[in-house]
Formats: sequence, C-alpha cells, structure tokens
Amino acid sequence: MNILFVTSEMSPLAKTGGLGDVIGALPKAIRKAGHDARVIMPLYKQIKDRYGDQLQFMRWSMNKLGWRTMYSGLFKMDVNDIPVYFIDNEYYFGHESIYLEYSFDIERFSFFQRAVLEALGDPMKFEPDILHLNDWQTGMIPVLLEAHYKSHGYHNNVQCVYTIHNLKFQGIHGRERIQDLMELQDRYMSEEGVLKDGVPNFMKAGILYSNRVTTVSPTYSQEIMQDYYGEGLNYLLASNAWKVKGLLNGIDVESYDPQADSNIAKNYSIRTFKQGKTACKLAIQEEVGLEKNADIPLLTMITRLTSQKGLDLLLHISEELLEENIQLIILGTGDEFYENTFHDLEWYHPNKVRSMILFDEKLSRRLYAASDLFLMPSMFEPCGLGQMIAMRYGSLPVVRETGGLKDTVIPYNKYDGTGTGFSFKNINAHEFLFAIKNALDVYRDNPDAWNQLIRQAMNCDFSWDKSAKEYIDLYQTILDEVK
Repeated sequence: MNILFVTSEMSPLAKTGGLGDVIGALPKAIRKAGHDARVIMPLYKQIKDRYGDQLQFMRWSMNKLGWRTMYSGLFKMDVNDIPVYFIDNEYYFGHESIYLEYSFDIERFSFFQRAVLEALGDPMKFEPDILHLNDWQTGMIPVLLEAHYKSHGYHNNVQCVYTIHNLKFQGIHGRERIQDLMELQDRYMSEEGVLKDGVPNFMKAGILYSNRVTTVSPTYSQEIMQDYYGEGLNYLLASNAWKVKGLLNGIDVESYDPQADSNIAKNYSIRTFKQGKTACKLAIQEEVGLEKNADIPLLTMITRLTSQKGLDLLLHISEELLEENIQLIILGTGDEFYENTFHDLEWYHPNKVRSMILFDEKLSRRLYAASDLFLMPSMFEPCGLGQMIAMRYGSLPVVRETGGLKDTVIPYNKYDGTGTGFSFKNINAHEFLFAIKNALDVYRDNPDAWNQLIRQAMNCDFSWDKSAKEYIDLYQTILDEVK
C-alpha cells in the first residue's frame, strides 16, 4: 500500500509535542513492514535553515486560495529513510515558530491542505492509497478531496484515515472566511457538513468525511464520546462510533534505550539497573545542586506546564508532599502562572525542589534515568509518551487512570506483586498524594517488590511494531471496503 502522512509536525524536523514523535516513528515502522509510507508537511524556516542543502526541489505552482493566487513550492528529502515532502511558502511558513497567531494559523493550514492535494500524483510522483491525516491542521482535506477532486474524476481511489491526537484543538473560524479560503459549496457549509454551531470546524470535518477515525489510545477513544472529554464533539463521535478506533501510540525504543543512550551518566539494562540508576541519580543531584544521596527518593515531572497535565493537583498537595524526605524536579515550559508558581515552590524549598523552566531533550533523558518516580496526574491524556519513556528507563509512573495512562500503566498489586507503576482514579489531589505515599512506602519498606516493579516496567513492549500492524490492518480494511 501507498500511505501519505499529512502533518504539521515531525520529529526531528519540527515538533512541539507528541504528534511530532508519532510521525517520526510510525511511518518508519510501516515501511519496515513492507509498505510505502511517506510524509508531507510545511517547509518551516527552521527546516529550511538547517537542511536547506539537502532539500531536492521538485516543482512550483501557483495555487488558488479564495481570491488569492499563492506560490507553492514542493521539495523532498529523506529523513531516517522516510521520504518526506515539503510545501514551501515564505509568507505562511517562513517564521521562527511552528504555530503563530490562531487566526493566521487557520489561513496557513488552509493553504497547506489545498497545496497538499494539488501535489498528489504527478507533481510528487506518488499517488497514495491512503491519506493519513493528523489533527485539525489537516481536517478539511477529506472534504476538499471530495468537493474539488473526486467530483471531477481525480484521485478517486484515495481514502482517508483521520487521527485525533488532542480533541481540544479543533480549528474553528468564521463561515465567510473559511468558505472563501476553501471555495466550498453551500451544501458542505451546513450543520450536516463542516459547521458546528454555525461555524466551520476542521476537526468535525475530519471526523465526518474520513473513512475511519483513530485516537491514540483505546481508552481515549471511549472517553471522547462522553461530555467531560468530548469538547462538544462527543455526540458526533458517538453517532460515528462504528468508524472510531483507539490505537495506542508507541515510542522509539531505539532512541529511548538506557543501554545505549549517550546522554545519561551510566548506561544500564534490565539486569544492571540498580547500579546504573544510582549513578544517574547521583549525577543529576550534583548537576542541579541537590543533596547527593542515593537513598532519597527522586520524583520528577517532565511536561508542558498547562492545566491539562494535573499541575493544580500537585500544587495543592506540594507542602504536604514535601514534608516527606524526597527530592522533586520539574522540567518544562508553558503557562506563566505555573512557571512562576513552581519557581516559588523551589524558593520556599531550596533543599528539595528544582524547577527547571526550559525545554531540554538531553536533560529530560537524564531525569528519566535518574528518577525513582515519574508524576503524571493528567486531567485527560489522549495517549501520553512520558509514562512509557519513564518505564523504559525504570522510573515508575504515578498516573491518573485516564486515556493512554490507563492503557499503559498497570497499578501495583501488593498481594501478587504485579504492576508497572501506581495510579489513582479521580481528579482529587489527595488521591494523588496517597498514590505517591503508597509508592514511597514500597520504595522504603519493600525493596524486593520495588525492584521487581522496575523489571516489569522495563520489560514492557512500547515499540511501534504492534501499533504499525494495527494501522496496516485498518488501511487494508478500508481498501477492501471500497473495492
């Protein structure tokens, strides 16, 4: 099969979160299984600056965008053996950041979606069987494909899979502007079409017009059909439940490998983790200026600093938690309120807390390797990669039972020793605190059980191979249906 992933992010080229990691890994796993998976994305300034001499120019064209006629360049480059195409336009993508002001982003990604469809077939010398679309930035493609191409006999055999990485961000803007940018007939600009509550909604369009919809974990696919998680689209998702499927993300297990990671103080395996993690902990304690003591439990949180991540739960119990003999390191950037509040927490507890308000990939790996407990008390979590990476490095996660966290972390059972971490169910700060204290009790009082939990966590298979097979089966099902 020929599969073209359409995305706004891809690691290592340009990413802000989990979407970039998925696109950096899933096409590679699908190619490994024998299918021709490729990627198309915007040619951002950071990509052009870094890889400009490797980009192969394929063609340029003038594309219609409402009343405008815009230049669209098409470039190509292999990235980790994946053919990647780039849509070039300086006005839309020649900026330092991936995402800009929201209204302008709507226009930028409207242009991108139309340019992608113009590039299919002869221009890129590749006609996909499946367009694998991702998040709101690509949600209008199935509508545009039907309205402007299939209705005129073009790309009739191209089918669409739409993956929701985060339902919260939907691509919403005024009807008049979107109808201008997309040149869609009135029958599409209706509540039965792309309108939600009177305005165009890119996410709704992707859900409604794609052959299948996937989410990045099985639990999240069920949660988003409920009011609390559904972000206003739960009724639409429930009525289309037949085509919604949750497929768990994986991680790049070759990159995240404590036996080979050059960023950590001492490499280790499932057999040598005790010595390895001790060395990594002592190294990080020295690096950040905390007391060097291998016996003090080290808790870490590596996250975007937003309310979604359950930071209010941690802040609510922070004083009570810090009465324990622990150390706490927070790494991440985000909302100014949380950045300042965690700075204050360090100021009040300089011997126990480090708030590192920055994004540092190498430091994050050192923290995964050094920490004993990894905190992830999310309000909602479509999949989550941090908990899987933490387990890979033998850091036991403490998570709320939601989305991908529930699907990946098996809570510790003291009676039979099973489990790969610790969990709590409700959005309740003291449930979170009790889960942490339960973990600390095991750490201090039952080292044999603790070490067995680490072995079980490190032994989990979070590679992309299993997920890639499920995606391939889904693609094949779609193609069989339309034969």
